Amino acid sequence: MTRIVADISVSLDGFVTGPDAGPDSGLGTGGEALHTWAFSDDPDDRRVLREATARSGAVVLGRRLFDLVDGPNGWNDETGYGAGEVGRPAFVVVTSSPPESVRLTDLDWTFVTTGLPDAVAAARERAEAASSAGGKDLDVVLMGGGATIGSAFEAGLVDVLTLHLAPVVLGAGTPLFTGRAPRTLVRRNVIPTSTATHLTYDVV
Repeated sequence: MTRIVADISVSLDGFVTGPDAGPDSGLGTGGEALHTWAFSDDPDDRRVLREATARSGAVVLGRRLFDLVDGPNGWNDETGYGAGEVGRPAFVVVTSSPPESVRLTDLDWTFVTTGLPDAVAAARERAEAASSAGGKDLDVVLMGGGATIGSAFEAGLVDVLTLHLAPVVLGAGTPLFTGRAPRTLVRRNVIPTSTATHLTYDVV
C-alpha cells in the first residue's frame, strides 16, 4: 500500500531552517547543522537514508524548495535526492505557475497548480505506477519545505511522520508546526545515531 510520508530534519526547538533563510542561504543561519546526518559516515545514518530513498516512489515539494534545489547552488550529482543511492523517484512540485525553465532536466518533474491535495494525488499515482512496475510497495514522500509539510499534516494528508531530530538549537527560523490542528501520533521507530535521532510516527 502506498503511504504518504512526511520526512524532514528539525532542530530541538522545532525549526526546519535557521533564521534568514532565502535563495542564497536556503537553510538559513546555522541551518546546515540540520542535515549533518545525511552526509554522515555513521552506518545507521547511511541505512536510514538508503532505506528512505529505496521506498520513495514519488516526492512532493513546494515551489520555494524547488527554486532552491533547482537553483545554481542547489542539487548536483553528489547532493541531490537519492544521489549515490538506488535511483531517483518522480518529483511533484506544488506551485501557482510552472517555472519558465528547469536546470535539473535529468529529473522527472511534474508541476501541479491546483493545490496540495491534487499534488499529493498526482504523486500517489506516480508512486503506485512505480510500485506496479517494480513489484514492491513505494511511498509518496513529502520532503518540504516546512510550510508544505505543515499544511499537509493539518489537512490530514499524512500517514507517517519521520523526523530527523538534530542536536542543535537554532533559536529562530522556519517552524515546522504553528497552530496546527491536533493529531495523535503513535511512535513506530527510534534510531539514535551520532548526528541525529531518527523518529518515525504513524499519524492516526
